[in-house]
Amino acid sequence: MTSVHELIRAAAEREAAARAPRGRPAGRSHRRPIALRATGASSCDSGLVNDPWAIDRAPGYGPGASVADAIPGDAPRQGPLPARYTDASEEQLHDWIVAAKAELGQRVQILGHFYQRDEIVQHADFVGDSFMLAQAAKQHPEAEAFVFCGVHFMAETADILSGPEQAVILPNLAAGCSMADMATIDQVEACWRELTTSLGPTEDGLQPVIPVTYMNSSAAIKAFCGRNGGIVCTSSNARTVLEWAFERGQRVVFFPDQHLGRNTAKAMGIAEDRMPLWRPHLPLGGNTEEQLRDARVILWNGFCSVHKRFTVAQIEQARADYPGVKVIVHPECPAAVVEAADGAGSTEYIRKEIEAAEPGAVIAVGTEINLVNRLQQQRPDLTIFCLDPVVCPCSTMYRIHPAYLAWTLESLVAGETPNRIAVSEEVAGDSRIALERMLAARP
Repeated sequence: MTSVHELIRAAAEREAAARAPRGRPAGRSHRRPIALRATGASSCDSGLVNDPWAIDRAPGYGPGASVADAIPGDAPRQGPLPARYTDASEEQLHDWIVAAKAELGQRVQILGHFYQRDEIVQHADFVGDSFMLAQAAKQHPEAEAFVFCGVHFMAETADILSGPEQAVILPNLAAGCSMADMATIDQVEACWRELTTSLGPTEDGLQPVIPVTYMNSSAAIKAFCGRNGGIVCTSSNARTVLEWAFERGQRVVFFPDQHLGRNTAKAMGIAEDRMPLWRPHLPLGGNTEEQLRDARVILWNGFCSVHKRFTVAQIEQARADYPGVKVIVHPECPAAVVEAADGAGSTEYIRKEIEAAEPGAVIAVGTEINLVNRLQQQRPDLTIFCLDPVVCPCSTMYRIHPAYLAWTLESLVAGETPNRIAVSEEVAGDSRIALERMLAARP
């Protein structure tokens, strides 16, 4: 019987052949389609099966969930890879990675995010979410370099928390994050000026507003929080962080993910009418001064394009198809989805829920597809599937291809340090303040 993978590969090759100019091959045989075992559905964009170097230098985030998001004009772009890597087979790339890792030994540690493709995760020394991987960098002072298989803001955080002599490397500079890019430092500083002018001083000794930024933000915004009495949060400790902030301020401005902020605040009993949305291109974010003064949490108009795809209708369909199904979702999903689910929490929460599930359980998951597929592989005694019937991975996480990892490791073997992510000490110092506050805010 023809597998789902083979059907998708064939469809992608037919589409590529139809688009390719006559006389030119449609593509190399070593391309791998995205993993779609969780649903058996087609991807949201057939371009995801293309090699990332074909689109790295094009404007935008590329195929995937973030394809329609606006990307900053100064977003990093990856230079071309040598043909040795782009022409290599999967097997050659794998062998080169293994050989380079063996030669480098413990001097170099590979950090792999949960959302990375399997052919990257298999080489990682540590696998986790962005916070766990940043901690791994901090906890290994013996390493000379960390190869961060994730996205740009994660590599920045690892550089801030690692030692000054340790290098943090992002194999593909085009691996950014559309959510993080939805809040620029200029926009945040302009928002802060408007808020502090409009809100004025308080009478109870509390600050008028405390800035809180999600881990999924630039180092510049983390530094902004550090020097303005604010803090960083993760999806695991967002409630604890908001409690910390309310002990110090009358209200919070939360960026860049409106959904994590809203879901966390609602769980704390804060009414939605006290959570105005700040749209950075409008005066006062599109709000009145009265709305801002009455606010408890001012939400930045940002979101994760992957998690925004999940809907209540998908949950209802899952319950109809699988009576007794357990639905768990990430808190970056819209509030209605979180409320309709049986549970919501960080990537680590989702992983632990599935780890603890009884054999035979059916679990529908609202998060990135590579993680969902990996969880199904780890628990074949469960039925695990993605809520979204049209699989649409993170556009930028998918940019870390084995060709980039092989190039990075072989460059290190040769004594070169490509794509080093280095945060200036001025920014790193203020960021570290906000991050240390986060580390102390344990749930």
